[in-house]
Amino acid sequence: MADASQHYDLAIVGGGINGAGIARDAAGRGAKVLLLEKGDLARGTSSASTKLIHGGLRYLEHYEFGLVREALSEREKLWGIAPHIIWPLRFVLPHRKGLRPRWLLRAGLFLYDHIGGRRDLPPTQTIDLARHPAGVPLKPGLHTAFVYSDGWVDDARLVVLNARDAANRGATVRTRCEVTALRREDGAWTIEAGGEAFRAGAVVNAAGPAVLDLLDRAGLPALQKMRLVRGSHIVVRKLFEHDYAYFFQLPDGRIFFAIPYERDFTLIGTTDTDHAGALDDPHASAAEIEYLCSGVNDYFAKPISPADVVWSYSGIRPLIDDGSGRPEVATRGYSFALDRGDGDAPLLSVFGGKITTYRTLAQAAIGRLQPHVAALHGPEWTDREPLPGGDFAKEGAGELAAALARDYPFLGKVEAQRLTRAYGTVARQILDDVRTSADLGRDFGHGLSEREVTHLIDSEWARTAEDVLWRRTKLGLSFSPKEAAALENWMTERVALHRSM
Repeated sequence: MADASQHYDLAIVGGGINGAGIARDAAGRGAKVLLLEKGDLARGTSSASTKLIHGGLRYLEHYEFGLVREALSEREKLWGIAPHIIWPLRFVLPHRKGLRPRWLLRAGLFLYDHIGGRRDLPPTQTIDLARHPAGVPLKPGLHTAFVYSDGWVDDARLVVLNARDAANRGATVRTRCEVTALRREDGAWTIEAGGEAFRAGAVVNAAGPAVLDLLDRAGLPALQKMRLVRGSHIVVRKLFEHDYAYFFQLPDGRIFFAIPYERDFTLIGTTDTDHAGALDDPHASAAEIEYLCSGVNDYFAKPISPADVVWSYSGIRPLIDDGSGRPEVATRGYSFALDRGDGDAPLLSVFGGKITTYRTLAQAAIGRLQPHVAALHGPEWTDREPLPGGDFAKEGAGELAAALARDYPFLGKVEAQRLTRAYGTVARQILDDVRTSADLGRDFGHGLSEREVTHLIDSEWARTAEDVLWRRTKLGLSFSPKEAAALENWMTERVALHRSM
């Protein structure tokens, strides 16, 4: 039986972007919140995105104007609350004869510029690829292109920072705490997870691809038909030197992106394939990797092959099954299903969604719960309060990094920029009382210090080298297996000490 300290107003199951966003919103409105995640935060779909804050230009073709408008209106709001992990990116969309006509591309981009409340992001412009840096790495024969605005995001850090802010506002965050059973008892939910029992007045099912599995564990019917679509990406050594990203059309009607990534790489994706296998640890298939390489070779002068792929990753998108034929056409919108049993202990299930609209999804979820959870009071607030480390002007990341490099000269410019992009103003808290590089403690390689890893363990729920190298940072692209093993060994000892304290 749960003791008094284990009683919560709201328990949220799922530590992806939707669960973390709902936890943050609810904690900020005064509720006692519990967030449960069976693995690491952002372990699944939320760290396997294309890493964009965008309206979804291609969704206009499917007449999803409401979704595009909502997402576009979020771009600058999210940039404003998290300018360290979100920043503007200009995309080059070449016109290619035989595919979508030039007038259609321009009309779509005109609509894209005007339906979402764009203020600070620059508008679309037409360029001549023969005279523009973006044309240099491309094959001959491409002449006109359009350049438009969207945003970049470190997706996994967005999840972690939402959870961190929720915890700062009183929420309890429990990772590696899988829910094995939940049932209504005496007007509330009893939740068995991680060998413990918790009580909550209401539950949010934000389990992503496992949303129907959790309903089954609660003995409830599947309230929405889901479509699981796998999206895969590849990373190769950088294909171009400039800072623009590309949006490319393919002859089969699909599109893909090629995006500057972690200074030395190019991120390419995504695919859309119906997924029928296990939910844990999906992988890009050989066919998907070949498809993305082939797409690159349609446009870039220097060809690539699967042998050039230094990393690939896949995520399973839990989409609403709207009867669409092709997986790429399935809606990226979201919906809710509220089960109230006999009138008490509600359970709200979240279906669908995309990372750009996580904040409005969370607001809508709270709105559905407010009539049933008295502790959820107060107005909407998450569009104004910065996420941890984001309390600076949204155009000021460069100045922040320059100041960090000046005050801690042993870091170097590149490392100061990395720390600023990851932690924003919290970087100075991590470096508090550090005077020389020796004060950073052990050097694990590639700029990762004992001081930083300790912060990630103590404040960001990191427990393994994988948590650090692939979600809290992207240094896994640089670490050798030997270096990663050394970090894992050190963290095993440090985490054991952390748990004993």
